[in-house]
This record gives sequence, C-alpha cells and structure tokens, in this order.
Amino acid sequence: MDAMQDDKNLSEIQIEDQQIIDNKELNLLESLIPVVILMCLLAYNIFFVEGQEWFGAYTNQYILIMGGFVAAVVGFFNKVSFATMVAEVWENWKSVFVPIMILFLVGALAGTWLVSGIIPAMVYYGLQVLSPEIFLPASVVIAAIISIATGSSWTTSATVGIALVGIGSALGIPTGMIAGAVISGAYFGDKMSPLSDTTNLAPAMAGTDLFTHIKYMSFTTVPTILVTLVVFAILSGTIDTSGSADISNLLASIDNTFHISLWLFLVPGIVIAMILMKTKPLIALGTGVVLAAVFAFIFQSDVLISLSDSKFEAIINSVLIDTNIETDNDKLSELFSSGGMNGMIWTILLITCAMVFGGVMDAIGALAKITKSLLSVATSVFGLFASTVVSCLGLNAIASDQYLALVIPGKMFKKAYEDKGLAPENLSRTLEDSGTVTSVLIPWNTCGAYQSSVLGVDVTDYFVYAIFNYLSPFTTLLFAALNIKIRQLIKK
Repeated sequence: MDAMQDDKNLSEIQIEDQQIIDNKELNLLESLIPVVILMCLLAYNIFFVEGQEWFGAYTNQYILIMGGFVAAVVGFFNKVSFATMVAEVWENWKSVFVPIMILFLVGALAGTWLVSGIIPAMVYYGLQVLSPEIFLPASVVIAAIISIATGSSWTTSATVGIALVGIGSALGIPTGMIAGAVISGAYFGDKMSPLSDTTNLAPAMAGTDLFTHIKYMSFTTVPTILVTLVVFAILSGTIDTSGSADISNLLASIDNTFHISLWLFLVPGIVIAMILMKTKPLIALGTGVVLAAVFAFIFQSDVLISLSDSKFEAIINSVLIDTNIETDNDKLSELFSSGGMNGMIWTILLITCAMVFGGVMDAIGALAKITKSLLSVATSVFGLFASTVVSCLGLNAIASDQYLALVIPGKMFKKAYEDKGLAPENLSRTLEDSGTVTSVLIPWNTCGAYQSSVLGVDVTDYFVYAIFNYLSPFTTLLFAALNIKIRQLIKK
C-alpha cells in the first residue's frame, strides 16, 4: 500500500527545526494507551522488582522499546505508515546526535581529568575552602554562576558539578544532596542566561523577545532560588558529618597519591573560557580531554605507571574504559574512579530508546492529541496556566525531550493566551518554569539521563533535593492563582 495513502489523515505543524504531527483519526484514549502501559511497566520495575533489573541491566531501555512498539500498533490501527514512524524516530535520533557525542566526551573528560590529577586537585583545594556548614548553598551559587556564564547546565555539571560531588562526598555529605544543589543552581543559571538555547527557544515559541522573557521570568525564578538557598542552608546546618574522615587525613592521602599543583586548573579554566567565547561544546570538551592527557604525562607519571606498563596505554584506558586509582583511604579510592566512554553506554542507550518511544508517539499524532485535550479543558486563566504546566511535565515524560516539551505546548497554547488577553511572556515564562527545569527529574529524559550519568547519582537519589526544579512549576501556578505579575496584552 502506498505510504501517502496511509498518512493522508496526518498534518504537520512546522516550528523552526521541529515538526508536530496532528492525526485526525486518533482519539485521546488511543493516544494514552502507550503512555499508560509504559508507566505501568516502569512502575512495576521500580516498586516490585529487586534491583530494578526485570530484564537485566538494560531493563528501562527494553521498556521504552516496548512502549514504542505499543505506540506503533496504535499508529497502524489509525492509518499511520511504518515509513512515517521510522522517519520521525530518525529525526529524533539526529536531534540527539550532538548530545550523545557530548556524553562520550564527558566520559573521556572524567577519565582524563582523574588521571591528570585535575579532579583530585579540585577536591584537595575544595576541601580546604568549602566546609560542610556552607557547602550546599555554596554549591548552588557556584553552579548558578558558571551556568549563567556558559548558558549550559550540561557544561556546568560536567566541570564544576563533578568536582563538587567529589568534594562533598569527601566531606561526608550525601551525594543526592550535592547533586540536587548542583542541579538547582545549574538550571537557575540555564534559565536566566541569554546564552541558553532553551531561554532563546521559549520566547521564540511564545512570540516575545529574549530580554522581556528573562526579565519577566525573574519574578518567579528569583523567589524560587531564594527558597532553595534557604532550604539548603538549613540542610547544611543539620548534616551529620561526624562519621566522615578527618580532613587532614584526606588531604594527606591525596597528596601522597597525586602531584597536586595549581597549574592543573589551567585545563578547566581553558575549557570554560572556550565555552564563554561560544566555542562549540564538542570542540571545548575535546580540547579539555587532549590537554588533560598532556598534563597527565607532565604531572602524574607515577599514577600512570601504577595503572599500566605503558603511560600512553593508561591514558587511552582512562578515555575508553574503567579507571580506578587506589589510595590509602577507602573513601577516596571509591571517589577516584571513572568509567570513561564505556561508562556512558547505558545512558546513551537509554536516550536512544527514549527517542524511539517519543518519535513514534509524535509520528502517530499522540503528542499533539494529548496537548490539545489539555488545552480544551483550560476555561479560566488559572486553568490555562495549569494546562500548560501539565502539558510540559507530561511531554518531558512522554517525549523524553526537553525541546519538545517547550515547542509543542508553545505552539498549541499560543493563541489561547492571546484569546485570554495575556501577554506572550506569560506563556514563555510558564514553558521555562515547567518544561526546562523538570526535564532533569525524569530518568529517561535526555536531561535526567545525562545529569545522573555525569554526576554519578541516580535521579531517584537527587530528585527530592532538586528543590529549585520541582518548586518552579508550583511557583508559576501560585502566581497565576493569586494573579501576581500576570501581564495583560496592551491593546493598540
């Protein structure tokens, strides 16, 4: 059968580089079938399977493929061709090619920064500067500054985030708390930075300009980050670190294992400088790997020899596979380990499988149908804001992609906001408050998978501590409910 005959019920809504497929044949119940089955399978694995490995180490990946298969069956029954589904999945795969390359480089970066002594040096000096009493709020502030400067929460986690997790772990602070603080700060910076891709995408979808968007967004974002800082300050004051090793012993262990020098900070300094100069992330991170390899030869000959008979082989291994550096302190030995590029395979496969599910759901028109249904129940101003929030949250879970969580509601809800007499910055702010920041809370979303992999902390461990991220949607809804800073359209 001709594919075009099958797909005559489909229409495409083109938005910049994204297209949304609308399917007139599909109803809401059919659209939700793959979602419900996916959530049930994931829930069963989480709550009822010991070790959460129902089908082995790649259980979540298999479940996402199953969800994609169910969505494909729904599509066949609604006259969507196999070719259309494959094409959409391929488009999704193309969209995550660069993030996947970044993940591979981050794995290489973690390995080379470890054997070169960069991460140990960060931990060494960080232990002397950051005490447990101020560590968590300080981590939020540090991550926020770097993220505002670079416009990227991903880069922030791959550089200072890794270091902060290392320092905090050595201080005896739970890794979930540290990751939550880093992610809170990183996503605040990502939201407020004019260099951020999502901060540019949201106003483009809503029909306002960048700086109006940032200024208007600050009304909800600043109170949320202040609450976040207060909570982390309280948490810092209540952490029991009495069981952690004495700092002097930790410092001595690091000093005995590595040649610690301030010169090592040249490498992260150069990487961050390159990103600030708008160098492509792949080039900046690749440069960081090469420089770290050179510095490893210069500063850490003993470490390289302890890892392999050949220094060059030790470097290559740090890039590709597991590296474990033994110290005279068990805590540090556990900390100074890296999986290299190989350690990123699980995450990359998760993203790839999530794109299969999201791609098929988009191809059959289910994403558009679910969003339209949410829009149809938004009869009041608050209902409109609430529907936007739910739509963004849902798409982060269903489509597994942060950008689609901004693009689809942005397109679908734009006219509804105009009809209610609301300025477009209301929509752009809500998209960011609920779409951008919550992506990291979904384990199979590209953002959640990336952050958990890079920081070495499961989403389930940092979820409750990613305070800024889950407070943001509530803040925007509170402002809508109380009619605070809800800007009206100026009538010409």
